[in-house]
Amino acid sequence: MNGNIQMHDMVVLLEDMRTKHFETGQPLMLRRGQIGAVVMTYDGSAFEVEFAGRDGRPYALLPVPAARLMLLRDTPELVAAA
Repeated sequence: MNGNIQMHDMVVLLEDMRTKHFETGQPLMLRRGQIGAVVMTYDGSAFEVEFAGRDGRPYALLPVPAARLMLLRDTPELVAAA
């Protein structure tokens, strides 16, 4: 379901994931629907995703398997007329 995810794409988690705050080490639960930005790709099978708050400060940076991500889209796709 990764939909050709690329660097700098915005993605959403499809399921909850446990991780740690990348600075403090405190345990975190990233919930289904959490939005992040792709900052590195691993041959299309996984992506390094940065999660940040509304203030822009990152709180988690972790590899996420492609199957657990969905690409967020902001423009429609053109299709041939039927």
